[in-house]
Amino acid sequence: MNGRQWRAHLTQPDGSVHEMYATFTIVPWRDAGGGLRGVIGAGFDVTELARTRIAAEAEADRLRRRYEQNRDVMATLQRELLPAGLPVLPGLQVAASYLLADTETAAGGDWFDAVSQPDGRVALVVGDVVGHGVTASGVMGRLRAVLQERLDAGAGIPEALAAADRVAHRVRAAHATTICLVTLDPATGEMAYCTAGHPPPLVITASGGTRYLPATGGVPLGAAGRFPIGTARLGPDDMLLLHSDGILERPGAGDGAAELAQVAADAAAGRALHDPDATAAERVCTQTVELLVRAGGHADDITLLAAQRVLPVPDLAVDLPAEPGALRLARRRIGAWLSAAGAAEGDVFVLQHALGELATNAIEHAFGGDFGKDVIEIHATLTAYGLVEATVTDHGGWRVPERQPVRGRGLALTAQLVQSLRVEPGPHGTVATVRQPLSRPARLLSSFDAPSPVVRKVAELTITELPGGDEARVQLDGPMDAASSAHVRQELLRRSRGGSVPMTVDLSGVTHLSSAGVSALHLVAGSHVDEAPLTLVAAPGSPARQILDLVGLAGVTP
Repeated sequence: MNGRQWRAHLTQPDGSVHEMYATFTIVPWRDAGGGLRGVIGAGFDVTELARTRIAAEAEADRLRRRYEQNRDVMATLQRELLPAGLPVLPGLQVAASYLLADTETAAGGDWFDAVSQPDGRVALVVGDVVGHGVTASGVMGRLRAVLQERLDAGAGIPEALAAADRVAHRVRAAHATTICLVTLDPATGEMAYCTAGHPPPLVITASGGTRYLPATGGVPLGAAGRFPIGTARLGPDDMLLLHSDGILERPGAGDGAAELAQVAADAAAGRALHDPDATAAERVCTQTVELLVRAGGHADDITLLAAQRVLPVPDLAVDLPAEPGALRLARRRIGAWLSAAGAAEGDVFVLQHALGELATNAIEHAFGGDFGKDVIEIHATLTAYGLVEATVTDHGGWRVPERQPVRGRGLALTAQLVQSLRVEPGPHGTVATVRQPLSRPARLLSSFDAPSPVVRKVAELTITELPGGDEARVQLDGPMDAASSAHVRQELLRRSRGGSVPMTVDLSGVTHLSSAGVSALHLVAGSHVDEAPLTLVAAPGSPARQILDLVGLAGVTP
């Protein structure tokens, strides 16, 4: 038997306890016939050695935690310096991905951007600051901010690059930064571009062909200040791919440009990896990186920015009968329109809820107007700035609702959800207008993400009683809106015996929680006595949790 640095407590004659560590060996002591006579043991006091080891391990653990904290700070900094998302625009699908050369530092000098300009054009930018680390990231943030401000104000390519060039003359670390800047008209496909020391963009045609645009002969920032402009045209369904040189100069790569063109074309056509929920631009930005670097790795940051011309989504126009049962049809139509426009799941959630609240209000007021129309109208358009402007219109006057308990929070909730809300009552009805920018997240990669789990959609609300002993436990699944909230309130009160029995309600499966649903939960909570509390469970990130966090309803637990 062997023991290495075993801890022991020895009681001293004075009653105190001495802690020591020992390393020992114990072997059998046998006689000539093989019988066991006893044991022979040897031991050594290694207390100081053990304490030195423990102290070293504690210091290593402290340094590891400090390193992880610093890495998290750097990752947060990188994400803050890069765009949080890319605009969803009529007639253009935009996507981007960014893979760091060194995931240990979580800081690099590449960047990308897509900026809507006042004349309807879209500016696409990919840049590359020399070096890595905090300095490169800081310079990248300054250059991106300068270009974004100029382009957002409507500046052309020469003016925007000249502003960035002035920064490079003042900031030594910005010298030799390369940039590819393109301005594209989604309606016509006409574009102007400049490759300031940067690789030229790749065009992937609708038929699957590829070609690189000619380099314009521009020089990196801080050099001669020459930024000649090239022109080209992007056809319908053609895709433009801007990239940094990290994707071309991979270890062991042959003809990097040819390999990029082939793999990007396969990803655009859906011939690479199966990802039916991604747009063609998103497939190119993610799958191309994965397929090209998974064998030989990469020595530099890799940035891809893709833009594909598509047919603009027509404006949404929905006329609905003024009855609660029509709300689900409205949500389906709104969701389908937003998905066709390219909206991300978070924006679909926000606008379905906001417009659903306004539609609920409109249904209450759609009677008794000059026209006598018992209908509501929902219209929505996507502007060239990537902004949804939507209106909900009724043609009546104020009508006292039949069920006071399930109303009263709709406008306040809508105002919290969207960028702006305006309500304009008039002699012929009320028009409520919301504005909300749309964006799709870019991919800042440290590794290749696992597939997203499939979320089961429930069309009708269901109430399931769960085992709970002396406590009532209920699970809700599906939409909790104006059409179902009264029934939910009645069922929860019945199952909790009017609030006299403790109850836990799991809302994680609720796909839509309207203000009527919030009111119903508030009334149920108010009916419970202190000895029989109501606990609401909603998973973080779920639709119900997002709404409950906005309204601050008590009793919510993770």
